[in-house]
Amino acid sequence: MLVVGLTGGVASGKSLVSQVWNKEGAYIIDADQIAKELVKPNLPAWKEIVDKFGIEILNEEGSINRKLLASIIFSNQEKRELLNRILHPRIKEEIQRRIKDISFKDPRAIVVIDAPLLIEVGDYREMDRVVLVTSSQEHQMERLQLRDGLKKEEAQRIIDAQKPLSEKLKLADFIISNEGSIEEVKRKAKEVFKELKVIASQKENKNSGG
Repeated sequence: MLVVGLTGGVASGKSLVSQVWNKEGAYIIDADQIAKELVKPNLPAWKEIVDKFGIEILNEEGSINRKLLASIIFSNQEKRELLNRILHPRIKEEIQRRIKDISFKDPRAIVVIDAPLLIEVGDYREMDRVVLVTSSQEHQMERLQLRDGLKKEEAQRIIDAQKPLSEKLKLADFIISNEGSIEEVKRKAKEVFKELKVIASQKENKNSGG
Protein backbone atom coordinates (compact mmCIF):
# COMPACT_ATOMS: atom_id res chain seq x y z
CA MET A 1 0.00 0.00 0.00
CA LEU A 2 1.16 3.52 -0.81
CA VAL A 3 0.03 6.42 1.39
CA VAL A 4 0.13 9.77 -0.43
CA GLY A 5 -0.35 13.16 1.18
CA LEU A 6 -2.20 15.65 -1.04
CA THR A 7 -1.93 19.23 0.14
CA GLY A 8 -1.83 22.84 -0.98
CA GLY A 9 -2.95 26.30 0.00
CA VAL A 10 -6.62 27.06 0.57
CA ALA A 11 -8.60 27.16 -2.70
CA SER A 12 -5.58 25.88 -4.65
CA GLY A 13 -7.42 23.08 -6.47
CA LYS A 14 -6.80 19.98 -4.33
CA SER A 15 -10.40 18.83 -4.74
CA LEU A 16 -10.05 18.65 -8.52
CA VAL A 17 -6.90 16.53 -8.23
CA SER A 18 -8.49 14.18 -5.68
CA GLN A 19 -11.54 13.74 -7.95
CA VAL A 20 -9.27 12.73 -10.83
CA TRP A 21 -7.36 10.29 -8.66
CA ASN A 22 -10.54 8.82 -7.25
CA LYS A 23 -11.65 7.99 -10.81
CA GLU A 24 -8.20 6.48 -11.43
CA GLY A 25 -8.75 4.08 -8.53
CA ALA A 26 -7.24 5.82 -5.50
CA TYR A 27 -8.89 5.74 -2.09
CA ILE A 28 -9.44 9.33 -0.92
CA ILE A 29 -9.50 10.25 2.76
CA ASP A 30 -10.63 13.87 3.12
CA ALA A 31 -9.40 15.49 6.36
CA ASP A 32 -11.82 18.42 6.03
CA GLN A 33 -14.77 16.05 5.65
CA ILE A 34 -13.68 14.14 8.74
CA ALA A 35 -13.47 17.44 10.64
CA LYS A 36 -17.07 18.25 9.63
CA GLU A 37 -18.24 14.86 10.88
CA LEU A 38 -16.37 15.23 14.18
CA VAL A 39 -18.03 18.55 15.07
CA LYS A 40 -21.64 17.45 14.69
CA PRO A 41 -23.77 18.58 17.67
CA ASN A 42 -23.14 16.85 20.99
CA LEU A 43 -20.12 14.85 19.84
CA PRO A 44 -16.98 15.18 22.05
CA ALA A 45 -15.15 17.60 19.71
CA TRP A 46 -18.29 19.76 19.41
CA LYS A 47 -18.58 19.92 23.21
CA GLU A 48 -14.93 20.89 23.62
CA ILE A 49 -15.14 23.59 20.93
CA VAL A 50 -18.29 25.08 22.48
CA ASP A 51 -16.65 24.96 25.91
CA LYS A 52 -13.54 26.83 24.67
CA PHE A 53 -15.16 29.25 22.17
CA GLY A 54 -18.58 29.84 23.76
CA ILE A 55 -22.16 29.16 22.67
CA GLU A 56 -22.01 32.33 20.54
CA ILE A 57 -20.43 30.25 17.75
CA LEU A 58 -23.53 28.05 17.42
CA ASN A 59 -26.35 28.36 14.90
CA GLU A 60 -29.92 28.23 16.17
CA GLU A 61 -30.22 24.47 15.66
CA GLY A 62 -26.98 23.80 17.57
CA SER A 63 -24.51 23.28 14.74
CA ILE A 64 -21.26 25.23 14.70
CA ASN A 65 -21.34 28.38 12.58
CA ARG A 66 -18.28 27.54 10.49
CA LYS A 67 -18.01 30.99 8.94
CA LEU A 68 -18.05 32.68 12.34
CA LEU A 69 -15.53 30.21 13.78
CA ALA A 70 -13.29 30.76 10.75
CA SER A 71 -13.40 34.53 11.23
CA ILE A 72 -12.30 34.03 14.86
CA ILE A 73 -9.43 31.62 14.26
CA PHE A 74 -8.02 33.38 11.19
CA SER A 75 -7.72 36.64 13.08
CA ASN A 76 -6.21 35.09 16.20
CA GLN A 77 -3.28 32.65 16.03
CA GLU A 78 -3.77 31.39 19.61
CA LYS A 79 -7.41 30.51 18.90
CA ARG A 80 -6.35 28.83 15.65
CA GLU A 81 -3.79 26.70 17.50
CA LEU A 82 -6.39 25.88 20.16
CA LEU A 83 -8.82 24.60 17.54
CA ASN A 84 -6.04 22.54 15.93
CA ARG A 85 -5.25 20.96 19.31
CA ILE A 86 -8.89 19.97 19.69
CA LEU A 87 -9.40 18.62 16.19
CA HIS A 88 -6.06 17.37 14.87
CA PRO A 89 -5.57 14.34 17.18
CA ARG A 90 -9.13 13.21 16.47
CA ILE A 91 -8.77 13.71 12.71
CA LYS A 92 -5.47 11.82 12.75
CA GLU A 93 -6.97 8.94 14.70
CA GLU A 94 -9.84 8.60 12.21
CA ILE A 95 -7.44 8.78 9.23
CA GLN A 96 -5.34 5.98 10.74
CA ARG A 97 -8.47 3.90 11.32
CA ARG A 98 -9.53 4.31 7.69
CA ILE A 99 -6.04 3.51 6.37
CA LYS A 100 -6.08 0.31 8.42
CA ASP A 101 -9.50 -0.66 7.01
CA ILE A 102 -8.37 -0.03 3.42
CA SER A 103 -5.12 -1.93 3.99
CA PHE A 104 -7.11 -4.94 5.16
CA LYS A 105 -9.46 -4.85 2.15
CA ASP A 106 -6.92 -3.88 -0.51
CA PRO A 107 -3.23 -4.30 0.43
CA ARG A 108 -2.14 -2.84 -2.93
CA ALA A 109 -4.19 0.32 -2.56
CA ILE A 110 -3.02 3.86 -3.19
CA VAL A 111 -4.48 5.86 -0.32
CA VAL A 112 -4.59 9.65 -0.66
CA ILE A 113 -4.82 11.82 2.44
CA ASP A 114 -6.33 15.11 1.24
CA ALA A 115 -5.30 17.52 4.01
CA PRO A 116 -4.75 21.29 3.70
CA LEU A 117 -2.62 21.40 6.88
CA LEU A 118 -0.60 18.26 6.16
CA ILE A 119 2.69 20.18 6.26
CA GLU A 120 1.71 22.68 8.98
CA VAL A 121 0.94 19.94 11.53
CA GLY A 122 3.90 17.76 10.52
CA ASP A 123 1.91 14.78 9.21
CA TYR A 124 3.75 14.92 5.88
CA ARG A 125 6.54 12.96 7.60
CA GLU A 126 4.26 9.90 7.79
CA MET A 127 3.46 9.86 4.07
CA ASP A 128 5.21 7.72 1.46
CA ARG A 129 4.97 10.66 -0.95
CA VAL A 130 3.74 14.27 -0.73
CA VAL A 131 1.97 15.99 -3.63
CA LEU A 132 1.55 19.76 -3.52
CA VAL A 133 -1.06 21.63 -5.57
CA THR A 134 0.01 25.23 -6.18
CA SER A 135 -1.89 28.30 -7.29
CA SER A 136 -1.14 32.01 -7.32
CA GLN A 137 -2.41 34.10 -4.42
CA GLU A 138 -4.50 36.08 -6.90
CA HIS A 139 -6.34 32.93 -8.00
CA GLN A 140 -6.74 31.76 -4.41
CA MET A 141 -8.23 35.14 -3.50
CA GLU A 142 -10.63 35.00 -6.43
CA ARG A 143 -11.79 31.47 -5.60
CA LEU A 144 -12.28 32.25 -1.90
CA GLN A 145 -14.32 35.33 -2.68
CA LEU A 146 -16.44 33.59 -5.31
CA ARG A 147 -16.77 30.17 -3.65
CA ASP A 148 -17.14 31.19 -0.01
CA GLY A 149 -18.45 34.71 -0.37
CA LEU A 150 -15.58 36.16 1.63
CA LYS A 151 -14.45 39.76 1.65
CA LYS A 152 -10.97 40.46 0.30
CA GLU A 153 -9.53 41.08 3.80
CA GLU A 154 -11.02 37.81 5.12
CA ALA A 155 -9.60 35.83 2.20
CA GLN A 156 -6.19 37.41 2.72
CA ARG A 157 -6.17 36.49 6.43
CA ILE A 158 -6.87 32.84 5.59
CA ILE A 159 -4.07 32.75 3.01
CA ASP A 160 -1.62 34.51 5.36
CA ALA A 161 -2.35 31.97 8.13
CA GLN A 162 -0.89 29.10 6.11
CA LYS A 163 2.76 28.18 5.75
CA PRO A 164 4.44 30.05 2.86
CA LEU A 165 4.44 28.22 -0.46
CA SER A 166 8.25 28.45 -0.66
CA GLU A 167 8.54 26.26 2.45
CA LYS A 168 6.00 23.72 1.19
CA LEU A 169 7.79 23.39 -2.15
CA LYS A 170 10.91 22.09 -0.37
CA LEU A 171 8.92 19.21 1.15
CA ALA A 172 6.93 18.07 -1.89
CA ASP A 173 7.81 15.04 -4.01
CA PHE A 174 5.46 16.13 -6.81
CA ILE A 175 4.05 19.55 -7.68
CA ILE A 176 0.88 20.16 -9.68
CA SER A 177 0.47 23.77 -10.80
CA ASN A 178 -3.13 24.92 -11.02
CA GLU A 179 -2.64 27.94 -13.26
CA GLY A 180 -4.00 26.69 -16.57
CA SER A 181 -7.32 25.22 -17.67
CA ILE A 182 -9.21 22.54 -15.78
CA GLU A 183 -8.29 20.05 -18.49
CA GLU A 184 -4.61 20.89 -18.08
CA VAL A 185 -4.76 20.31 -14.32
CA LYS A 186 -6.55 16.99 -14.90
CA ARG A 187 -3.86 15.94 -17.36
CA LYS A 188 -1.09 16.78 -14.88
CA ALA A 189 -2.95 14.94 -12.12
CA LYS A 190 -3.17 11.81 -14.28
CA GLU A 191 0.54 12.01 -15.11
CA VAL A 192 1.48 12.20 -11.43
CA PHE A 193 -0.88 9.34 -10.60
CA LYS A 194 0.83 7.15 -13.20
CA GLU A 195 4.13 7.78 -11.42
CA LEU A 196 2.53 7.01 -8.06
CA LYS A 197 1.29 3.67 -9.42
CA VAL A 198 4.84 2.80 -10.47
CA ILE A 199 6.13 3.70 -6.99
CA ALA A 200 3.34 1.65 -5.38
CA SER A 201 4.24 -1.34 -7.55
CA GLN A 202 7.94 -1.03 -6.70
CA LYS A 203 7.10 -0.86 -2.99
CA GLU A 204 4.89 -3.95 -3.32
CA ASN A 205 7.66 -5.89 -5.10
CA LYS A 206 10.21 -4.85 -2.48
CA ASN A 207 7.94 -5.88 0.39
CA SER A 208 7.19 -9.24 -1.22
CA GLY A 209 10.89 -9.85 -1.87
CA GLY A 210 10.47 -9.55 -5.63
